[in-house]
Amino acid sequence: MSSHALLSPSSAHRWLNCPLAPRLEATLPEKPSEYAREGTVAHSVCEITAKKKFKKVKAAEYNRVIKKLKTDAVWDDEMLHTAETYVEHLTERAMEFANEPYIAFEVKVDISDYVPEAFGRCDCVMFGGDTLIITDYKHGKGVPVSPDENPQLMLYALGALKLYKPLFGAALKNVTVYIDQPRINAYDGWTCTVDELLTWGESVKPKAQMAFMGFGEYHAGDWCRFCRANGICKAQAEQQIGAFDDFSAAIGNPSALLSSAEMGEVLKRGETLVSWYESVKEKALESLLNGEKIPGYKVVEGRSTRCWTDQDKALDRLQESGVDRAVIYDSVPKTLAQLEKLLGTAKFKELVGEFVTKPQGKPTLALETDSRKEFNSAAADFAGVATQS
Repeated sequence: MSSHALLSPSSAHRWLNCPLAPRLEATLPEKPSEYAREGTVAHSVCEITAKKKFKKVKAAEYNRVIKKLKTDAVWDDEMLHTAETYVEHLTERAMEFANEPYIAFEVKVDISDYVPEAFGRCDCVMFGGDTLIITDYKHGKGVPVSPDENPQLMLYALGALKLYKPLFGAALKNVTVYIDQPRINAYDGWTCTVDELLTWGESVKPKAQMAFMGFGEYHAGDWCRFCRANGICKAQAEQQIGAFDDFSAAIGNPSALLSSAEMGEVLKRGETLVSWYESVKEKALESLLNGEKIPGYKVVEGRSTRCWTDQDKALDRLQESGVDRAVIYDSVPKTLAQLEKLLGTAKFKELVGEFVTKPQGKPTLALETDSRKEFNSAAADFAGVATQS
Protein backbone atom coordinates (compact mmCIF):
# COMPACT_ATOMS: atom_id res chain seq x y z
CA MET A 1 0.00 0.00 0.00
CA SER A 2 1.20 3.52 -0.76
CA SER A 3 1.25 6.20 1.92
CA HIS A 4 -1.83 7.86 0.39
CA ALA A 5 -4.90 5.99 -0.84
CA LEU A 6 -6.64 7.36 -3.92
CA LEU A 7 -9.98 6.87 -2.18
CA SER A 8 -9.26 7.84 1.41
CA PRO A 9 -11.92 7.54 4.14
CA SER A 10 -11.48 11.24 5.00
CA SER A 11 -12.57 12.21 1.47
CA ALA A 12 -15.35 9.58 1.23
CA HIS A 13 -18.11 12.18 1.44
CA ARG A 14 -16.63 13.71 -1.71
CA TRP A 15 -15.97 10.63 -3.88
CA LEU A 16 -19.28 8.99 -2.93
CA ASN A 17 -21.07 12.04 -4.36
CA CYS A 18 -18.62 13.04 -7.12
CA PRO A 19 -16.94 9.87 -8.46
CA LEU A 20 -14.68 11.77 -10.90
CA ALA A 21 -13.16 13.97 -8.17
CA PRO A 22 -10.33 11.61 -7.03
CA ARG A 23 -8.80 11.20 -10.51
CA LEU A 24 -9.13 14.94 -11.16
CA GLU A 25 -7.48 15.79 -7.83
CA ALA A 26 -4.63 13.41 -8.65
CA THR A 27 -3.68 15.73 -11.53
CA LEU A 28 -3.49 18.77 -9.23
CA PRO A 29 -0.72 19.64 -6.76
CA GLU A 30 -1.39 19.12 -3.08
CA LYS A 31 -1.19 22.46 -1.30
CA PRO A 32 0.39 22.25 2.17
CA SER A 33 -1.63 24.00 4.84
CA GLU A 34 -0.64 25.31 8.25
CA TYR A 35 -4.04 24.16 9.52
CA ALA A 36 -3.28 20.63 8.33
CA ARG A 37 0.10 20.74 10.07
CA GLU A 38 -1.55 21.99 13.26
CA GLY A 39 -4.00 19.10 13.04
CA THR A 40 -1.17 16.59 12.65
CA VAL A 41 0.70 17.91 15.71
CA ALA A 42 -2.52 18.13 17.76
CA HIS A 43 -3.32 14.49 16.87
CA SER A 44 0.13 13.44 18.09
CA VAL A 45 -0.46 15.28 21.39
CA CYS A 46 -3.82 13.52 21.78
CA GLU A 47 -2.30 10.14 21.00
CA ILE A 48 0.53 10.34 23.55
CA THR A 49 -1.76 11.91 26.18
CA ALA A 50 -4.30 9.10 25.74
CA LYS A 51 -1.60 6.43 25.87
CA LYS A 52 -0.28 7.90 29.12
CA LYS A 53 -3.77 8.02 30.64
CA PHE A 54 -4.55 4.43 29.71
CA LYS A 55 -1.07 3.25 30.78
CA LYS A 56 0.17 2.38 27.29
CA VAL A 57 3.34 4.46 27.82
CA LYS A 58 5.24 5.68 30.86
CA ALA A 59 5.58 9.31 31.96
CA ALA A 60 9.15 9.50 30.65
CA GLU A 61 8.03 8.60 27.12
CA TYR A 62 5.16 11.09 27.34
CA ASN A 63 7.55 13.88 28.40
CA ARG A 64 10.01 12.99 25.63
CA VAL A 65 7.32 13.12 22.92
CA ILE A 66 5.75 16.35 24.20
CA LYS A 67 9.16 18.01 24.42
CA LYS A 68 9.83 17.13 20.78
CA LEU A 69 6.37 18.28 19.62
CA LYS A 70 6.86 21.64 21.34
CA THR A 71 9.71 22.38 18.94
CA ASP A 72 7.33 22.35 15.97
CA ALA A 73 6.63 25.78 14.47
CA VAL A 74 2.85 25.32 14.77
CA TRP A 75 2.93 24.27 18.43
CA ASP A 76 0.35 25.93 20.69
CA ASP A 77 -0.11 25.24 24.41
CA GLU A 78 -3.83 24.96 23.69
CA MET A 79 -3.06 21.53 22.23
CA LEU A 80 -2.33 20.22 25.72
CA HIS A 81 -5.71 21.48 26.91
CA THR A 82 -7.66 20.02 24.00
CA ALA A 83 -5.83 16.70 24.40
CA GLU A 84 -6.76 16.56 28.08
CA THR A 85 -10.40 17.27 27.26
CA TYR A 86 -10.37 14.61 24.52
CA VAL A 87 -8.94 12.05 26.94
CA GLU A 88 -11.55 12.96 29.58
CA HIS A 89 -14.28 11.99 27.12
CA LEU A 90 -12.51 8.77 26.17
CA THR A 91 -12.30 7.91 29.88
CA GLU A 92 -16.02 8.55 30.34
CA ARG A 93 -16.83 6.23 27.43
CA ALA A 94 -14.53 3.52 28.75
CA MET A 95 -16.20 3.71 32.17
CA GLU A 96 -19.63 3.07 30.64
CA PHE A 97 -18.66 -0.55 29.92
CA ALA A 98 -19.51 -3.17 32.55
CA ASN A 99 -15.95 -4.51 32.30
CA GLU A 100 -12.69 -2.88 31.27
CA PRO A 101 -12.78 -2.53 27.46
CA TYR A 102 -10.03 -3.25 24.95
CA ILE A 103 -8.55 0.13 23.89
CA ALA A 104 -6.08 0.96 21.11
CA PHE A 105 -4.88 4.22 19.56
CA GLU A 106 -3.86 5.23 16.03
CA VAL A 107 -4.97 1.90 14.63
CA LYS A 108 -4.31 1.37 10.92
CA VAL A 109 -7.23 -0.46 9.31
CA ASP A 110 -7.63 -2.07 5.89
CA ILE A 111 -10.89 -1.25 4.10
CA SER A 112 -9.94 -2.65 0.69
CA ASP A 113 -12.78 -5.19 0.95
CA TYR A 114 -15.10 -2.25 0.29
CA VAL A 115 -12.91 0.45 -1.32
CA PRO A 116 -10.09 -0.48 -3.73
CA GLU A 117 -6.60 -0.16 -2.23
CA ALA A 118 -7.98 1.92 0.66
CA PHE A 119 -6.96 2.08 4.30
CA GLY A 120 -7.43 4.44 7.21
CA ARG A 121 -6.25 5.23 10.70
CA CYS A 122 -8.59 5.27 13.71
CA ASP A 123 -7.66 7.71 16.48
CA CYS A 124 -9.20 5.46 19.13
CA VAL A 125 -10.83 2.03 19.04
CA MET A 126 -12.72 0.54 21.99
CA PHE A 127 -14.28 -2.91 22.29
CA GLY A 128 -16.41 -4.02 25.20
CA GLY A 129 -19.34 -6.41 25.57
CA ASP A 130 -21.26 -6.28 22.30
CA THR A 131 -20.15 -2.75 21.28
CA LEU A 132 -17.41 -1.26 19.12
CA ILE A 133 -16.64 2.45 19.62
CA ILE A 134 -14.66 4.50 17.10
CA THR A 135 -13.59 8.01 18.11
CA ASP A 136 -12.19 10.54 15.66
CA TYR A 137 -10.48 13.69 16.93
CA LYS A 138 -10.78 16.87 14.87
CA HIS A 139 -8.75 19.94 15.78
CA GLY A 140 -10.73 22.39 13.66
CA LYS A 141 -12.83 25.10 15.27
CA GLY A 142 -15.13 25.92 12.36
CA VAL A 143 -18.38 24.12 11.65
CA PRO A 144 -19.12 21.02 13.78
CA VAL A 145 -18.73 17.77 11.84
CA SER A 146 -21.70 15.46 12.35
CA PRO A 147 -21.05 11.76 13.12
CA ASP A 148 -24.52 10.79 11.83
CA GLU A 149 -24.01 8.27 9.00
CA ASN A 150 -20.56 9.79 8.55
CA PRO A 151 -18.89 7.75 5.76
CA GLN A 152 -15.35 8.34 7.05
CA LEU A 153 -16.12 6.86 10.45
CA MET A 154 -18.29 4.09 9.02
CA LEU A 155 -15.39 3.00 6.80
CA TYR A 156 -13.08 3.10 9.83
CA ALA A 157 -15.57 0.90 11.68
CA LEU A 158 -15.68 -1.61 8.81
CA GLY A 159 -11.89 -1.77 8.86
CA ALA A 160 -11.84 -2.24 12.64
CA LEU A 161 -14.39 -5.06 12.41
CA LYS A 162 -12.19 -6.84 9.89
CA LEU A 163 -9.03 -6.31 11.95
CA TYR A 164 -10.45 -7.49 15.25
CA LYS A 165 -12.84 -10.18 14.02
CA PRO A 166 -10.51 -13.01 15.15
CA LEU A 167 -10.60 -11.58 18.70
CA PHE A 168 -14.22 -10.51 19.11
CA GLY A 169 -16.04 -12.26 16.27
CA ALA A 170 -19.81 -12.58 16.54
CA ALA A 171 -19.92 -10.99 20.01
CA LEU A 172 -20.16 -7.52 18.49
CA LYS A 173 -23.69 -6.31 17.76
CA ASN A 174 -23.50 -2.50 17.83
CA VAL A 175 -21.19 0.24 16.57
CA THR A 176 -20.97 3.78 17.94
CA VAL A 177 -18.89 6.48 16.28
CA TYR A 178 -17.89 9.75 17.93
CA ILE A 179 -16.39 12.93 16.54
CA ASP A 180 -14.63 14.96 19.23
CA GLN A 181 -13.99 18.65 18.51
CA PRO A 182 -12.82 20.11 21.84
CA ARG A 183 -12.18 23.59 20.45
CA ILE A 184 -15.90 24.04 19.77
CA ASN A 185 -17.11 21.79 22.60
CA ALA A 186 -18.65 19.20 20.26
CA TYR A 187 -18.60 15.49 21.23
CA ASP A 188 -21.49 13.97 19.30
CA GLY A 189 -22.00 10.27 18.64
CA TRP A 190 -24.10 8.04 16.40
CA THR A 191 -24.98 4.35 16.74
CA CYS A 192 -25.98 1.59 14.33
CA THR A 193 -25.99 -2.20 14.41
CA VAL A 194 -23.17 -4.24 12.94
CA ASP A 195 -25.61 -5.65 10.38
CA GLU A 196 -26.64 -2.14 9.30
CA LEU A 197 -22.98 -1.18 8.96
CA LEU A 198 -22.18 -4.24 6.85
CA THR A 199 -25.20 -3.58 4.62
CA TRP A 200 -24.03 -0.01 4.10
CA GLY A 201 -20.55 -1.31 3.29
CA GLU A 202 -21.96 -3.46 0.49
CA SER A 203 -23.79 -0.44 -0.94
CA VAL A 204 -20.50 1.49 -1.04
CA LYS A 205 -18.65 -1.10 -3.15
CA PRO A 206 -20.05 -0.18 -6.60
CA LYS A 207 -19.70 3.56 -5.93
CA ALA A 208 -16.12 3.10 -4.76
CA GLN A 209 -15.33 1.02 -7.84
CA MET A 210 -16.71 3.76 -10.11
CA ALA A 211 -14.62 6.41 -8.37
CA PHE A 212 -11.50 4.24 -8.48
CA MET A 213 -11.92 3.61 -12.23
CA GLY A 214 -12.80 7.25 -12.94
CA PHE A 215 -16.31 6.57 -14.21
CA GLY A 216 -19.44 8.67 -13.68
CA GLU A 217 -20.08 12.40 -13.71
CA TYR A 218 -18.91 15.47 -11.84
CA HIS A 219 -21.41 16.51 -9.19
CA ALA A 220 -20.90 19.69 -7.18
CA GLY A 221 -22.10 20.15 -3.60
CA ASP A 222 -20.94 20.95 -0.07
CA TRP A 223 -18.33 18.19 -0.44
CA CYS A 224 -16.37 20.47 -2.81
CA ARG A 225 -15.00 22.56 0.05
CA PHE A 226 -11.78 20.58 0.58
CA CYS A 227 -11.37 19.36 -3.00
CA ARG A 228 -8.17 20.44 -4.73
CA ALA A 229 -10.30 21.58 -7.68
CA ASN A 230 -12.41 23.87 -5.49
CA GLY A 231 -12.64 27.22 -7.30
CA ILE A 232 -11.55 25.95 -10.73
CA CYS A 233 -13.99 23.07 -11.32
CA LYS A 234 -16.38 23.81 -14.19
CA ALA A 235 -19.16 21.63 -12.76
CA GLN A 236 -18.97 23.66 -9.57
CA ALA A 237 -19.00 26.93 -11.53
CA GLU A 238 -22.05 25.86 -13.53
CA GLN A 239 -23.89 24.92 -10.34
CA GLN A 240 -23.05 28.18 -8.56
CA ILE A 241 -23.76 30.48 -11.50
CA GLY A 242 -27.02 28.65 -12.15
CA ALA A 243 -28.08 28.95 -8.50
CA PHE A 244 -29.94 32.18 -9.20
CA ASP A 245 -31.21 31.31 -12.69
CA ASP A 246 -34.47 29.91 -11.37
CA PHE A 247 -34.84 32.48 -8.61
CA SER A 248 -37.45 34.48 -10.54
CA ALA A 249 -39.69 31.42 -10.50
CA ALA A 250 -39.51 31.36 -6.71
CA ILE A 251 -40.71 34.96 -6.41
CA GLY A 252 -44.47 35.03 -6.19
CA ASN A 253 -44.70 38.30 -4.33
CA PRO A 254 -45.55 41.27 -6.63
CA SER A 255 -44.19 43.74 -4.04
CA ALA A 256 -41.03 45.76 -4.76
CA LEU A 257 -39.60 44.39 -1.50
CA LEU A 258 -38.43 40.87 -0.75
CA SER A 259 -40.71 38.86 1.51
CA SER A 260 -39.34 36.81 4.43
CA ALA A 261 -39.59 33.64 2.34
CA GLU A 262 -37.72 35.29 -0.54
CA MET A 263 -34.99 36.52 1.81
CA GLY A 264 -34.62 32.91 2.96
CA GLU A 265 -34.11 31.82 -0.66
CA VAL A 266 -31.46 34.51 -1.26
CA LEU A 267 -29.61 33.57 1.93
CA LYS A 268 -29.68 29.87 1.11
CA ARG A 269 -28.36 30.35 -2.42
CA GLY A 270 -26.03 33.24 -1.63
CA GLU A 271 -24.05 31.59 1.17
CA THR A 272 -22.58 28.89 -1.06
CA LEU A 273 -22.11 31.42 -3.88
CA VAL A 274 -19.98 33.70 -1.66
CA SER A 275 -17.91 30.76 -0.43
CA TRP A 276 -17.32 29.60 -4.01
CA TYR A 277 -16.43 33.16 -5.13
CA GLU A 278 -13.75 33.36 -2.41
CA SER A 279 -12.34 30.02 -3.59
CA VAL A 280 -12.15 31.34 -7.16
CA LYS A 281 -10.35 34.48 -5.93
CA GLU A 282 -7.81 32.33 -4.07
CA LYS A 283 -7.13 30.20 -7.17
CA ALA A 284 -6.90 33.30 -9.35
CA LEU A 285 -4.28 34.82 -7.05
CA GLU A 286 -2.25 31.60 -7.18
CA SER A 287 -2.41 31.63 -10.98
CA LEU A 288 -1.31 35.26 -11.26
CA LEU A 289 1.56 34.68 -8.81
CA ASN A 290 2.65 31.75 -10.99
CA GLY A 291 2.94 34.07 -14.00
CA GLU A 292 -0.41 33.35 -15.68
CA LYS A 293 -2.62 36.14 -17.03
CA ILE A 294 -6.23 36.70 -16.03
CA PRO A 295 -7.97 39.37 -18.15
CA GLY A 296 -8.91 42.42 -16.10
CA TYR A 297 -6.90 41.51 -13.00
CA LYS A 298 -3.42 41.97 -11.56
CA VAL A 299 -1.65 41.38 -8.25
CA VAL A 300 -0.88 44.39 -6.07
CA GLU A 301 0.82 44.75 -2.70
CA GLY A 302 -1.65 44.58 0.17
CA ARG A 303 -1.65 46.68 3.31
CA SER A 304 1.07 46.13 5.89
CA THR A 305 1.88 47.59 9.29
CA ARG A 306 5.16 48.96 10.56
CA CYS A 307 7.24 46.74 12.83
CA TRP A 308 10.50 46.92 14.79
CA THR A 309 13.67 45.52 13.26
CA ASP A 310 14.97 45.05 16.82
CA GLN A 311 12.30 45.72 19.46
CA ASP A 312 14.57 45.28 22.50
CA LYS A 313 17.14 47.80 21.26
CA ALA A 314 14.42 50.28 20.27
CA LEU A 315 12.73 50.15 23.68
CA ASP A 316 16.07 50.36 25.50
CA ARG A 317 16.93 53.51 23.55
CA LEU A 318 13.58 55.09 24.48
CA GLN A 319 14.28 54.48 28.17
CA GLU A 320 17.85 55.75 27.86
CA SER A 321 16.41 58.91 26.29
CA GLY A 322 14.31 59.54 29.38
CA VAL A 323 10.97 58.11 28.25
CA ASP A 324 9.22 56.71 31.31
CA ARG A 325 8.86 52.91 31.46
CA ALA A 326 5.13 53.27 32.18
CA VAL A 327 4.73 55.04 28.83
CA ILE A 328 6.44 52.19 26.97
CA TYR A 329 4.95 49.16 28.68
CA ASP A 330 1.39 48.18 29.56
CA SER A 331 0.86 46.10 32.69
CA VAL A 332 -2.23 43.99 32.09
CA PRO A 333 -3.32 40.58 33.45
CA LYS A 334 -3.55 37.53 31.23
CA THR A 335 -6.96 36.86 29.69
CA LEU A 336 -9.40 34.37 31.18
CA ALA A 337 -8.72 31.91 28.34
CA GLN A 338 -4.93 32.22 28.74
CA LEU A 339 -5.13 31.54 32.49
CA GLU A 340 -7.39 28.52 31.92
CA LYS A 341 -4.86 27.12 29.46
CA LEU A 342 -2.00 27.56 31.94
CA LEU A 343 -3.83 26.20 34.98
CA GLY A 344 -5.92 23.51 33.32
CA THR A 345 -9.72 23.47 33.26
CA ALA A 346 -10.23 21.59 36.55
CA LYS A 347 -7.89 23.76 38.65
CA PHE A 348 -9.18 26.94 37.01
CA LYS A 349 -12.79 26.05 37.90
CA GLU A 350 -11.79 25.11 41.44
CA LEU A 351 -9.96 28.37 42.10
CA VAL A 352 -11.96 31.03 40.27
CA GLY A 353 -14.96 29.31 38.68
CA GLU A 354 -17.38 31.30 40.84
CA PHE A 355 -16.11 34.56 39.31
CA VAL A 356 -16.70 33.50 35.71
CA THR A 357 -19.85 34.26 33.77
CA LYS A 358 -20.76 34.02 30.11
CA PRO A 359 -23.00 36.87 28.89
CA GLN A 360 -25.52 36.34 26.14
CA GLY A 361 -23.89 36.37 22.70
CA LYS A 362 -24.63 38.86 19.96
CA PRO A 363 -27.55 37.81 17.69
CA THR A 364 -26.14 35.91 14.70
CA LEU A 365 -27.92 34.58 11.64
CA ALA A 366 -27.74 30.78 11.31
CA LEU A 367 -29.46 27.95 9.47
CA GLU A 368 -32.49 26.36 11.13
CA THR A 369 -30.54 23.11 11.33
CA ASP A 370 -27.87 24.76 13.55
CA SER A 371 -27.61 22.91 16.88
CA ARG A 372 -27.52 26.14 18.92
CA LYS A 373 -30.63 27.26 20.80
CA GLU A 374 -32.71 29.93 19.07
CA PHE A 375 -32.11 33.50 20.27
CA ASN A 376 -35.16 35.21 21.74
CA SER A 377 -35.06 39.00 21.76
CA ALA A 378 -37.45 41.18 23.73
CA ALA A 379 -38.99 42.33 20.44
CA ALA A 380 -39.64 38.72 19.39
CA ASP A 381 -41.22 37.92 22.76
CA PHE A 382 -43.44 41.00 22.49
CA ALA A 383 -44.44 40.10 18.93
CA GLY A 384 -45.51 36.68 20.16
CA VAL A 385 -47.70 38.21 22.87
CA ALA A 386 -49.21 40.66 20.39
CA THR A 387 -50.07 37.80 18.02
CA GLN A 388 -51.77 35.82 20.79
CA SER A 389 -53.84 38.83 21.84
